[in-house]
Amino acid sequence: MKYLTIENHDSNIRVVTIDSPGACVNTLSSALFDEVEAMVEAMESDASVKGLVIISAKKNTFIAGADLDEIKEMKTPEAVKDYILRANTILSRLEAWEKPVVCAINGACMGGGLELALACDYRIASDNTKTVFALPEVKLGLFPGGGGTQRLPQLIGLAQALPLILTGKQLRVKKAKKMGLIDEVVHPHGLKEAAIKNALGLAEGKIEERTVKGPLFNRALEKFSMGRNLIFSQAKKGVLKQTKGLYPAPLEIIESIKCGVENGIEQGIKADINRFGKLVLSKESKNLTHLFFAMNGGGKDYLNGNARPVKKLGVLGAGLMGHGIASVSTDIVDTLLLKDISIKAAAKGIQEVKKGLSIRAKSGGITPFEKEVLGAKLIPCQDYSYFKGTDMVIEAVFEDLDLKRQILRDVEAATDDRTIFASNTSSLPITEIAKGCKRPENVIGMHYFSPVRSMPLLEIIITDKTADWVLGTALDFGMKQGKTCIVVKDGPAFYTTRILTLMMNEAMLLVEEGVDVRTIDQAMTRFGYPVGPITLVDEVGHDVGVHVGEVLKASVEKRRIKTATVLKTLYNKGFHGRKNKKGFYEYKGKKGKKSINKDVGKILGIKPKVNVDIEEIQSRVSLAMVNEAILCLEEGIIASPRDGDLGAILGLGFPPFRGGPFRYVDAEGPEKVLSTMEKLEKKFGNRFKPAGLLKTKVDRNALFY
Repeated sequence: MKYLTIENHDSNIRVVTIDSPGACVNTLSSALFDEVEAMVEAMESDASVKGLVIISAKKNTFIAGADLDEIKEMKTPEAVKDYILRANTILSRLEAWEKPVVCAINGACMGGGLELALACDYRIASDNTKTVFALPEVKLGLFPGGGGTQRLPQLIGLAQALPLILTGKQLRVKKAKKMGLIDEVVHPHGLKEAAIKNALGLAEGKIEERTVKGPLFNRALEKFSMGRNLIFSQAKKGVLKQTKGLYPAPLEIIESIKCGVENGIEQGIKADINRFGKLVLSKESKNLTHLFFAMNGGGKDYLNGNARPVKKLGVLGAGLMGHGIASVSTDIVDTLLLKDISIKAAAKGIQEVKKGLSIRAKSGGITPFEKEVLGAKLIPCQDYSYFKGTDMVIEAVFEDLDLKRQILRDVEAATDDRTIFASNTSSLPITEIAKGCKRPENVIGMHYFSPVRSMPLLEIIITDKTADWVLGTALDFGMKQGKTCIVVKDGPAFYTTRILTLMMNEAMLLVEEGVDVRTIDQAMTRFGYPVGPITLVDEVGHDVGVHVGEVLKASVEKRRIKTATVLKTLYNKGFHGRKNKKGFYEYKGKKGKKSINKDVGKILGIKPKVNVDIEEIQSRVSLAMVNEAILCLEEGIIASPRDGDLGAILGLGFPPFRGGPFRYVDAEGPEKVLSTMEKLEKKFGNRFKPAGLLKTKVDRNALFY
């Protein structure tokens, strides 16, 4: 066997070790199924076997889920159904076997890996900080097809299982034990021995399978059909509120669980096989799967083998962005300097980083000892005396060109030619920041998104002078921070801010036409954006919007694009958005409940527009971004449609199920998009002039992918 190793233990407990050859993680594949089937048959026919232990040989992974490469190649519902039917048949045989099966879990136990664990009689996990549990299929537009929707509610209760399956949320060991997902927690080095002991204890009747009771209220609610229907009804209501019905998988999950609860696991799994086959081939799932693969490959094309280690990092500016960058860097550096204009300000930033470390330790993401070790790396400072020998310095100060140039000069004076200077600017050209500096080849842009810890994208900006080793090091460092990286060429507002600004400009022009702000927001959330553009500009800040508009002013004027003046007018009247509770919306009370700000209409003197075409709003706002993305590819700002889609989805919230601007064009058809653009150009002017590359695709009957 290539995937399985079977060890015959003295106590007649068999230990099966999973180790996918040539891979860093285990995945469920047809090749693995072949060996598991053979193993199950051998166990069933061997009367001497008292029980079975399943364990992984991988360092920090039990099973990472199904082999998505294999699933991606399946072109028909029948092929998908055959795959899922086979997986379920194996798990059902394992579950029905009269001998006890113990699952010993160290590291990530995801998707099909957790479904395997659920089919076992007993689950024992290590207290390794890398041990996590999840059924994340919903993030790929799917649902757990290996019985997870059936067995998890049976194990931990409907009310606890539904949110986990609907969100794909990860559970750490402590929470998993409390919920009843696992039965025991041990040290990684004692995992195998403890699993063997428990398998033998179960076989000899010395250990009883644990009954998970769950909260009393939940048990009472789930006992009766009326209570269960209430749970399902509330879940569906929450899904529709969040997804606007644009994602089919969550609704299928609810129906899947409901079927199992009402008709039993066997019937539930039978129905799941058909549901899964339909979802895998849906356009939503295909786009989300493409996104998954793109995220895993993001930036790797640019790795050139020249990356240098970053052991000593300096972060300039201890505010929200600065301490956010520091917080995602503590695990990968030896020394981290956090500088601000005063020790007090720097120390405040350090405290924010340490708060994050405490939260991680409390959740089980790191150990208490690791929390202290990581915290000890942080050094607050107010000058550059500590900066000698830094491998990288990331500035995260105000968006002021003169200030950033001065900081670059100060850093160059305190460091040598080994130090990379990275600017966390969202719009100022890196070439302008580096103008007149000593080592322009060491200067690069690293544009993080707020909040840094939770936003997955890092936009890396290179100039014509940026050295290869500097790019390689910045990429390697960003990936170690856990970011998906895209590389873009320098220019006003780069890629993400540029395409967002054109989109926001169109939204502001709609406001100037008298379209109600809530109508604009609702139109775009129905299109699939997480928040509407008006809400977004309030959240980001009117000052930021005005600043970026100034950066792009020359280039848009050159293209004769009509620009909105509403934002600058409001900013000059003291409107900063949510930060001062004064934007297009008013934010009142402790929770900041928003209502339309009636002062906006009075200040602007705009007559409300009565007849509004929702589809036209969606076309105008979305295609303003899409067309600008195509122009960025045409100009070489981005190197590929993949990078463009990653940037728009991960950085700006372009609807993931639509696949990004370029997959959206492919799905709609370049000819249809071009036709819509031409109609908008005729009606609204030059800002909708279609990108030349879009016309080329139509002429050649070609797609972006």
